[in-house]
Amino acid sequence: MSPTRESGKSELRERVWSALDAASAVKDDTAHDRIPDFRGAEAAARRLSELPVWRSAGVVKAVPDTAQEPVRALALDQGKLLYMAVPRLAEQAPFYVLDPAKLTVPPAVAANRHQVRNLTTAVDVDALAPVDVIVLGTVAVDRTGARIGKGAGYSDLEVALLTEAGLISEKTVIVTTVHQLQVVDEVPTEAHDVRVDLIVTPDEVITCPGPRVPARIHWETLPGEKIAAIPALARRRARQG
Repeated sequence: MSPTRESGKSELRERVWSALDAASAVKDDTAHDRIPDFRGAEAAARRLSELPVWRSAGVVKAVPDTAQEPVRALALDQGKLLYMAVPRLAEQAPFYVLDPAKLTVPPAVAANRHQVRNLTTAVDVDALAPVDVIVLGTVAVDRTGARIGKGAGYSDLEVALLTEAGLISEKTVIVTTVHQLQVVDEVPTEAHDVRVDLIVTPDEVITCPGPRVPARIHWETLPGEKIAAIPALARRRARQG
């Protein structure tokens, strides 16, 4: 990534985090350095759950961020199979599977990222089913679907892994739930940044123009130490020679 574009992303993150703090729009002490746990996340989740693409979905993959916990709870409560990534994809088996038919606790408890490890086991990518809806956490997003997270890039890698495994197709809908202040005029992006099809705030649903370019793993942008730290990536790289 060019220094100018990375600087633009960093400045945008700071601007959005500061705007959220100034408006007291997050539940934490500050929005900075995280995916904001915004006030109204529950309303955004309910708005998402009213959409036909959500109602017809059987398999949902969602980030473990707190802001998307209401979405995960609704997915489980409505009988959808839910996938959550292991933090930083750092384990041999990188995805947790939550089957609502097998839960021994209420969906709201199972959706908590601190509880999932105690409720289910993690599996490798080849044990997953095709995904209907992907829910991403976001710091800033524009109406074209360009988005950025907090800068670590794990959501982009998760989508790329699942796409290359044939589990995400052009029929899969990628969505993010955000506060209205996180919707900005323009987001600088690179080729590896995943775009969304839908933006859902507590107040509106924004349909982004398509088609979406399929995600892939951009090996040329990944340092060797990051590949080594993510077993699923290291295995895929080894298979490709």
